[in-house]
Amino acid sequence: MQNKVTQLFNIEYPIIQAGMIWNSGWRLASAVSNAGGLGILGAGSMYPEVLREHIIKCKKATNKPFGVNVPMLYPNINEIIDIIIEEGVKIVFTSAGNPKTHTAHLKEHGITVVHVVSSVKFALKAQDAGVDAVVAEGFEAGGHNGREETTTFTLIPMVKEKLNVPLIAAGGIANGRGMLAAMILGADGVQVGSRFVASEESSAHKAFKDSVVEANDGDTFLTLKELAPVRLLKNKFAEEVVELYKSNPSVEDLKELLGRARAKKGMFEGDMEEGELEIGQIAGLIHEIKPAAQIVEEMISEFNTAKAEINTL
Repeated sequence: MQNKVTQLFNIEYPIIQAGMIWNSGWRLASAVSNAGGLGILGAGSMYPEVLREHIIKCKKATNKPFGVNVPMLYPNINEIIDIIIEEGVKIVFTSAGNPKTHTAHLKEHGITVVHVVSSVKFALKAQDAGVDAVVAEGFEAGGHNGREETTTFTLIPMVKEKLNVPLIAAGGIANGRGMLAAMILGADGVQVGSRFVASEESSAHKAFKDSVVEANDGDTFLTLKELAPVRLLKNKFAEEVVELYKSNPSVEDLKELLGRARAKKGMFEGDMEEGELEIGQIAGLIHEIKPAAQIVEEMISEFNTAKAEINTL
């Protein structure tokens, strides 16, 4: 399956595994890359030297392309960029910041740069900054999200209308039918997060993976817009957030409740009550923990089946 995205990354299928914090370590990234997609290491939950270790292990586990996701609002960003360059990583996905800050520097070192956005406005800014592709992420997505609450179904065609570089759709895509729908709307490929959370190779805690499998529609919500919008599974912590909002809290009140390492506590350490459990709305369609290679294989098989069915409409 060759198109702009597969050619850009030199991969077999236009499926990108999202670089999710506490989920996307070297085991998952290498497994997705070996299966023909593009695996991504999630630098947002790694200290610089931990990231270096994951890059080294990923290079040993696959001879296929893989990348690193870098949320630019995180500390140690310059050190992280230096390590990526030193270790010869050839693909970087940036997010949560101004793409102009690091794009030119990365491209000077032969690195393909992709930026994640949630609106047409920021897609065009990323293109102007010189990125090689854009990920447009809809409101359905898990984790940190856009404030505009624009759904993938509406965002992708609006971005496609304005964009010249390759477009990757994200948010609410977990199977081949979702992949086909996104590509019909104008995407050249898809970025998949939540489905890979519930993979055997994900570094998430087993309790978190099980909670994703057990989730139904309506079990997530978007909150904490005053800090950074995030989509969470409903649990005790989420209930405390809802209760706090009833008192018209200040930003400081919200920060105090959130505290430190709340996402690590939930997704990585398995505290299903007090942890922050970041996952997308599509969790209601995820029913089983599977190997990453099987997830990729099933997505492509279902994509091809759905594509053939279109001719009967």
